[in-house]
Amino acid sequence: MILAGDVGGTKTILALFNTEGNNVRCLKKEQFSSTNYQTFTDLLTSFLIDVDCALIVAVCVGVAGVIVNGSCETTNLPWILSIKEMGELVNSQNAWLLNDLEATAWGLLDLPAHDFVELNPNVQPLPEIESVSRSVEDRSGRQQGNIAVIAAGTGLGEAIIAWTGSTYHIIATEGGHTDFSPTNEQEIALLRYLLGKYPGHISCERLISGEGLVNIYQFLKHINYASVNLGIEQEIAVRDPAAVIGEAGVAGEDALCVEALRLFCRLYGAESGNLALKCLPYGGVYLAGGIGAKILPVLQQGEFMHGFLAKGRCRAVLQKISAKVCTNPEVALLGALSYARKQLSSTQTLADPA
Repeated sequence: MILAGDVGGTKTILALFNTEGNNVRCLKKEQFSSTNYQTFTDLLTSFLIDVDCALIVAVCVGVAGVIVNGSCETTNLPWILSIKEMGELVNSQNAWLLNDLEATAWGLLDLPAHDFVELNPNVQPLPEIESVSRSVEDRSGRQQGNIAVIAAGTGLGEAIIAWTGSTYHIIATEGGHTDFSPTNEQEIALLRYLLGKYPGHISCERLISGEGLVNIYQFLKHINYASVNLGIEQEIAVRDPAAVIGEAGVAGEDALCVEALRLFCRLYGAESGNLALKCLPYGGVYLAGGIGAKILPVLQQGEFMHGFLAKGRCRAVLQKISAKVCTNPEVALLGALSYARKQLSSTQTLADPA
């Protein structure tokens, strides 16, 4: 069995998989509220309470944070995860920690085409690049080349999948924490507003995330963009504010929520375009994370692509690049499983070269 996990600031998913050849079967899967546990060890112990750990051959977990020397202090939780501790809990030396976007990237490479929705109506395939080891196309139908991955959820994650000419190499980043750069008067006013809340540094994550959507909504209230809907305010007081704003914005039920979501989509597009310019992802830009699929109707209305393409002289570079939303909510979990299987297969091959 392989234990795979996806650790996020809001929720954590753990699952046990039985793998035989190409056959994969999920034996147990649970979703936890991350904030209900003081440590990841407490959460993992709870999951394993009725599991025979002797049957677990490997554990791989994707986590939102920087992995250093086999451990990670999570970005949006007071947790520290370590390969050593995970391995000891399941009594296996095969233990791996991945940045959450690294896990997401591994998952994206294995998903079928029906798990993606195209946002760019003008996407065009580039001329075929001849390569001895090149296959025509993979399961998702994507063109081979660099791939950019960006995911708005509790935070904002970014990764690059580099195409070497024969295979993919995944590069984890903390690009979501780079500086927010306003491009018009409304965004300049938004930056000034946020400097009062976060003095010294405004990252893209402060705007393109669940927290970011709430920040944008509060800014629009601050400048009296539209009258406040008391019903929405009451819901925000008792539910996840980002979920309330997102749902009302998609439904078109409240002017503040509609504008907040419009601006959110434009900023999401702008940062996706920034990432694309840094790696020229002719294999596509992929939006993962918990927010994209939930606000898909608004992302499709064009504001995302407006932000994506607003790059001055480099607009033409991005015009024909694919930008797709991943609709599979378990892509990071599946990516952790995929990575563990690849590592086990590689170890087995080295041990038995024949």
